[in-house]
Amino acid sequence: MADSRSSDKGSISLWGAVSIGVGGMVGGGIFAVLGLSVQITKAGAPLSFLLAGFIALVTSYSYTKLSVALPSQGGTVTYLDKAFGSGIWTGSLNILLWISYIVMLSLYAYAFGSYGAELFPSSWHAVAKHVLISGIILLITGLNILSSKLIGEAEEWIVAIKVIILLVFVGIGFFGIDPSQLAVSHWAAPVPLIAGGMVIFLAYEGFELIANTAGDITSPSINLPRAFFISTIFVIVLYVLVALVTVGNLPVPDIVQAKDYALAEAARPFLGQKGYDIITVAALLSTASAINATLYGAARLSFIIAKDGELPAFLENKIWDKPIEGLLITAAATLAMANSFNLDSISMMGSAGFLLIFAAVNGASYRLSGKIGSNKGISILGAFLCLAALGSLIWLTMRDNPLHILFLAGMVVLSVAIEYAYRIIRKREIDVTKNERS
Repeated sequence: MADSRSSDKGSISLWGAVSIGVGGMVGGGIFAVLGLSVQITKAGAPLSFLLAGFIALVTSYSYTKLSVALPSQGGTVTYLDKAFGSGIWTGSLNILLWISYIVMLSLYAYAFGSYGAELFPSSWHAVAKHVLISGIILLITGLNILSSKLIGEAEEWIVAIKVIILLVFVGIGFFGIDPSQLAVSHWAAPVPLIAGGMVIFLAYEGFELIANTAGDITSPSINLPRAFFISTIFVIVLYVLVALVTVGNLPVPDIVQAKDYALAEAARPFLGQKGYDIITVAALLSTASAINATLYGAARLSFIIAKDGELPAFLENKIWDKPIEGLLITAAATLAMANSFNLDSISMMGSAGFLLIFAAVNGASYRLSGKIGSNKGISILGAFLCLAALGSLIWLTMRDNPLHILFLAGMVVLSVAIEYAYRIIRKREIDVTKNERS
């Protein structure tokens, strides 16, 4: 169990941990995937966000138990290693987690480019989008190399600003809802409705960041569960209300047409051009701060995986006390992905990756139940929901974009191939060392 000596002396308060969770979830996901959700589920988008949120909430139970009992900055990587050992299965999952973070970064950068391009003349949109996508990745990478504090110190303020803007959006937009646009007859069929919620599951992914505070939070056995559940429930309610206001104020065809910047377009009917501009600025701030937090987190993740011996040792090297190699590799991969794939394929890959990872985390909670005191039934339910959600997502992808399955398969195959190849190389290195010694 967690070390009681640190239980009351942490530097992070309950509300500090809640802000990390809320900031991680309300990063750029809602700005990026709202239009995609409506395209798939039509007027049933609020329900799809609720269904995805329920899976996140059940999974947060496993994270709560694991983080209290196994406090570590390694978070998910540590839990999988403790539960399943350091075999090729665990190593591949850890690398898949890193790749999934790169997909998340690509989503945020894509959203930044999409919202920012709308500030330019329509004839410039295509070029402006890619310039902005590349520019924000390079800028944030440079800031992380020079001084991540430039954005890190403003992170809590950015979280507060974007949450306040979304609450204002909901508060004013709620009075303009046309109930007829929310009629069940306008919803997608049940299976696409469920599957649509899974495509946008990555909008909830950020709650796992709370696990990384386990060693620094005050009274972890009390505050970690509270932080997980408060932040997740708050974001579920917020997302459902945002989806409700969007579909209730703007016809579905208009939302789909403005899919890449749907939230800004949804503000126009009741807030006018100023509201559109405010949401656009909020989206730019939100996605930029999300890129900063996720890029640094992904670079540290590569460092932690390398320390566990599942990635090359050069990723353990630090320059200026930062994992620079991991940062640069992550940024380069993000540049390539964000400029090569569209919103649909990025969302599918990201959601599928995290559903698979979270199924494994629920499995870890089940396997370690005797040590961490988790309820086996809830852990099994979480794993089942994640795998069922993944199945519905694969079904939807096979129905609408069969070739996109290759992207998902590519993520999994790449993760296993990297781990397997590195293990072969590492074994050869060990054998060479033994021969030299003999």
